[in-house]
Amino acid sequence: MNVHEILRLKRRGISHRKIAEAMKINRKTVDKYASWLEAQGYLVGEMPEMEELEQQLVKEGQQQALPQNVSSVEPFREVVVKLRERGVEMAAIHQRLSDDYGYQGSYASVWRFVRQLEPKRVAATVRIEVRAGEEGQVDFGSAGKLIDPQSGKARQAWAFVMTLSFSRHQYVEFVFDQKVETWLKLHQNAFEFFSGVPERVVVDNLKAAISRACWENPQVQRAYRECALHYGFLIAPCRPGKPEHKGKVEQGGVHYVKRNFVAGRDPEPVQEANRAVRTWCNTTAGLRTHGTIRKKPLEQFERIEREQLQPLAAAAYEPGTWKRVKLHRDCYVVFERSYYSAPHRLIGDQLWVRGGLKDVRIYTENHEFLAIHSRAKAPGERHTHLDHLPAEKVPGMLLNRPWCQKQAAEIGPATSRVVQALLDHRPEDRLRSAGRLLRLADTFGAKRLEAACTRATAFGESTFTSVHRILQQGLDRTPLPERNASPPASRFVRSAQDFARQLLGARSWN
Repeated sequence: MNVHEILRLKRRGISHRKIAEAMKINRKTVDKYASWLEAQGYLVGEMPEMEELEQQLVKEGQQQALPQNVSSVEPFREVVVKLRERGVEMAAIHQRLSDDYGYQGSYASVWRFVRQLEPKRVAATVRIEVRAGEEGQVDFGSAGKLIDPQSGKARQAWAFVMTLSFSRHQYVEFVFDQKVETWLKLHQNAFEFFSGVPERVVVDNLKAAISRACWENPQVQRAYRECALHYGFLIAPCRPGKPEHKGKVEQGGVHYVKRNFVAGRDPEPVQEANRAVRTWCNTTAGLRTHGTIRKKPLEQFERIEREQLQPLAAAAYEPGTWKRVKLHRDCYVVFERSYYSAPHRLIGDQLWVRGGLKDVRIYTENHEFLAIHSRAKAPGERHTHLDHLPAEKVPGMLLNRPWCQKQAAEIGPATSRVVQALLDHRPEDRLRSAGRLLRLADTFGAKRLEAACTRATAFGESTFTSVHRILQQGLDRTPLPERNASPPASRFVRSAQDFARQLLGARSWN
């Protein structure tokens, strides 16, 4: 094969593509030399001799670009064959030819030569069919742009497709994201469309379903695991890099939807597109004769598969959002910009949070339940269980004027009067003193604190220091003096004469 052959085929009207295939050369090479031949006027008139073409090519410097007929490795064919039979790699063969036989060619030439000797064999595939109700396959695919009703603008949309492997009947829905919440809601919608649940669902290793792609032990996304338990289906992830494991939804599902339904449609509101595609699933897609099973998917579904599906759960699944979080030193985890307490003994540990519609649940790394909180209604809210905090920190957290007044009233009226006096003091703020005074009940008991406050107020004292001293000295156990009792009468020790002499100017008391 040479440029003379390209000319011969070209003059016969054969296309460049077929010439390239016949001569086993690149299409661009054919284009280049066909253009050169046409410019030289060789496509018409008498057919030139090969020598004439070669001389002209050499003259114009084109000969170097001609495709080679014989590989530079051909003289060493037997050597290469023997080395390959011994399992020698191509790079080592190139080095051996260079060192032992003075080969000047490139490694690429050796690689091409070996590939011609050992054409790549196409691996055999086995089509696996399943029984009715056994399997569903799911996948996402690009659906072009649809109009978002919230913004009124066209956005990139995705087609979610679930195909039942036995009947090939399918459910399609268009969405604008592939978030976990969306993924779970789409499963619920598909199961309701089929009025049942397959035994297992084959999924690709997308993030909403499989956190870490691993065939032997896939780490199932927490929310998806919970959804599977609710509906009773098994999760069957594909081996990484093996999309053919879900070929029924890959080719007959996503690609079919894109070629048949999506192709050629102008952007439209997503709600209208979803209504139209559901009709399409039950008509165009459902009533076609499927290329593999040679039956109509909808008829196969209605006649055989529907009754083989597992029944739907009594209650619809309430989607929850799972997030792995850290318990910070303030005893709170952060979930969707709000704060929820967890036991302080786990500070620094990684925990799991499940956010439902009404509550937030916290679990250990091993899925052990820890706490439940009402879900925050606005960002920044802080939800606390006091038993999650260190006991010695709780009083300081609760310290405020209403709390102090409430605690004091529960102890007694005297304590309430002392605490109120501390709270009413101006200009210094004695809220902390009131809190310290109330904590004396933990040390001495509420009964003694009330007695100490009673004694302090009897003597006109309303300070923390005075009450604390009374308790320390045990004076709260000493009876108070009677209010109206007069002091006992006293008589003078010295006589009236002594006072008289003093008044008269006496110098001494003698």
